[in-house]
Amino acid sequence: MAKKKIKEESTPTVVTEESLAFFEKYINNPSPTGFEWEGQRMWLDYLKPYVDDTYIDNYGTAVGIINPKATYKVVIEAHADEISWFVNYISKDGLIYVIRNGGSDHQIAPSKRVNIHTDKGIVKAVFGWPAIHTRAGEKEEAPTLKNIFLDCGCTSKEEVEELGIHVGCVVTYEDEFMVLNNRYYVGRALDNRAGGFMIAEVARLLKENKQKLPFGLYIVNSVQEEIGLRGAEMIAQYIKPNVAIVTDVTHDTNTPMINKITQGDLACGKGPVVSYAPAVQINLNRQLIEVANKNNIPIQRQASSRYTGTDTDAFAYSNGGVPSALISLPLRYMHTTVEMVHKDDVDNVIKLIYEVLLSIEKDQDFRTFSK
Repeated sequence: MAKKKIKEESTPTVVTEESLAFFEKYINNPSPTGFEWEGQRMWLDYLKPYVDDTYIDNYGTAVGIINPKATYKVVIEAHADEISWFVNYISKDGLIYVIRNGGSDHQIAPSKRVNIHTDKGIVKAVFGWPAIHTRAGEKEEAPTLKNIFLDCGCTSKEEVEELGIHVGCVVTYEDEFMVLNNRYYVGRALDNRAGGFMIAEVARLLKENKQKLPFGLYIVNSVQEEIGLRGAEMIAQYIKPNVAIVTDVTHDTNTPMINKITQGDLACGKGPVVSYAPAVQINLNRQLIEVANKNNIPIQRQASSRYTGTDTDAFAYSNGGVPSALISLPLRYMHTTVEMVHKDDVDNVIKLIYEVLLSIEKDQDFRTFSK
C-alpha cells in the first residue's frame, strides 16, 4: 500500500519577487566605505514610494521619513557601507599594494578578482599569489598585508597610472548575489546591505498595510559604520530621535573553528538575535522580546559585553541618551565574499521590526522609573 503523501505547510514569505530583484541588484552594486553614493541612490529610489519625505546628509547617509512633522521620532537603522581596499603603493613593475578600508580580511584575498574604481571607470584586476609549485620545500608564507598584491595586467607604474589608477583608488571584490539551496542568500556585503533591505521592506509593509503610526518614523541607511560607526554618529545628532532600533548582522557560530564559549551559540535559520549590552535599553529590549513572543517570531539571544560593535552604540550614547535596541541577522562567513543569511531569518527580522513599531505608543517613556 502506497504511503499517503503529507502536504507540507508553507509559511507566507515577506520578501516578494519584486523586492528580491531589488535585493540582488542592491547587493551587487559596490558601496565601499566613503563611496556609498550609488548604492544610497538605488536604496532611496526603492524606498521613496513608501515614505513621505527623504533626506541625505553631507557624507551620504540616506533617510526616508514617515510623518516628518511629528515631534516624537523613532529610528530604524542599518548601515550601507561594505569593506574594501585602498590602493596604497604602485611598484615600478606595475603591481599594486593595498591597505584596508574597514575590516577587510587579507587571508581570503589571494586569487580573488576585484574591481578598481577610477574616474575613468572600473579597472579589472586580481590578487596574485605564488603558485604552489614555487613554494615546495619551503616554509609556507601566509597572506599578510605586506605580501598580497594586485595585478591588473600592466608591466610598469606608468601603464597602471594610464588606466586611471592612483593611490587612494578604492577596490572591491566582484563576487555577486545568489540563492543557495533555495534556503540562503549569499553574496558580498550582506553585512550590512541586508539590513538596509530589511528596513526598506518594513516601510513597504507599513504602506501596503495602510498602517498609521503615532510618531515620526525615520528609516536610516547610514554610511561609514565599518570604520567606527561614523555615519550613525552624524545622523543621530541631526535627527535627535527618541527611540532607535538598529539592525545589523552577527555571527552564526555553528560552523568550524568558532568557539561557542566565547562567541555564543547562534545559528542561521533559528530567528533574529536579540542583544544584551549596556547600550541596549532594558525596557525597549523587553518590549521587543514580548512582541516576538506574541507574534510567534523565533528569537535567539546574544550577550555583547561592553559594547555591541554596531550603530546601536552610536545612537544610544547620543543626544543625552536614546533608548536603543539591536536586532541582529545571523550570518555565516562575515567579511568574506560568500556571506550567507537564511531566508527565514530575513523574513523574521522584517516581521519583528514591523510589529515592534506597531507596539510603540505615542510619546512612550522607556525609563524604568522617572522620580
